[in-house]
Amino acid sequence: MVHPLPIPVGRTAIRPTWAELPSGVRELIERRLGNSVTGAVSQRSGYTPGFASRLTLADGSRAFVKAADGATRGHFADTYREEIRKLQALPAGIPAPLLRWSWDADGWVVLCLDDIAGSPPQRPWLGSELRAAVDTVTAMSRLLTPAPDGLQLPTWREELGGFPAYWERFDPQGEVAEHGEEIRELAQSGLIVGGGDTLVHCDLRDDNLIVDDAGKMWVCDWNWPVLGAEWVDLLTLLISARGDGHDVDALLVANPLTCDVPSSDVDRVLALLAVYFLGAKEGETPATSPWLRVHQRWYANVTWSWLAERRGWR
Repeated sequence: MVHPLPIPVGRTAIRPTWAELPSGVRELIERRLGNSVTGAVSQRSGYTPGFASRLTLADGSRAFVKAADGATRGHFADTYREEIRKLQALPAGIPAPLLRWSWDADGWVVLCLDDIAGSPPQRPWLGSELRAAVDTVTAMSRLLTPAPDGLQLPTWREELGGFPAYWERFDPQGEVAEHGEEIRELAQSGLIVGGGDTLVHCDLRDDNLIVDDAGKMWVCDWNWPVLGAEWVDLLTLLISARGDGHDVDALLVANPLTCDVPSSDVDRVLALLAVYFLGAKEGETPATSPWLRVHQRWYANVTWSWLAERRGWR
């Protein structure tokens, strides 16, 4: 079943432009880059309000820079600090943009990465790009098992432990209410079966991927990694593909990460994510992210639909 996308793909974020950064921050960035900035293209995908721009320098070179003001965007500044810490620890072979340098002072957090020439995968997903994404996640998950030493990551259960309580944030209707008790039991056990010793990206979506000019898939935005099962990143990635009409159950059966995972374990993690999205979509719409609840509503519908069909509820 295809679920048409209700969001403007690639235009969901409200971010400050280069010109809107404080002059002192712009000067710091240019000083660290060793050249003046002659062009800046703000990245409008995603759902957070931090600065994120592709910069072109006077010598023709490029860089990708993210920045957040801790005084006004404290939560997002903290997530950038976490991203810096995790990027520094990723092992060789992980298709993540290289962290060149970072700066954390005077309330601002800035990180500079290689600018990958390319763009996010198309939506609806093209079959070729979906296969490339699946192959990338499969290889990456194997490389990140076990997780690199010294990162002190939260576990899947610690990070997602509050998800079952999202059931209390919405009024179940129809078939969701009909199967409510089973859904809640599945969601609670999803905290257990999703555990493991893999560094899980935990936020794999099309807008956190880049396909470069050579067709290579890169994984971006390493803000939220946890210790979990090596197959959960693949599962979460496939939710969007399911919504676009792809046969994702066939992909699960064929993939080495998931071919031996009990079907009931997949259902448990889907239930955990479905309860989260069903509850999260009912929250107030943040002024800094006007498309966030629409995005969560779409994911709630797709995740629930997938779970319901797998369980024979429809």
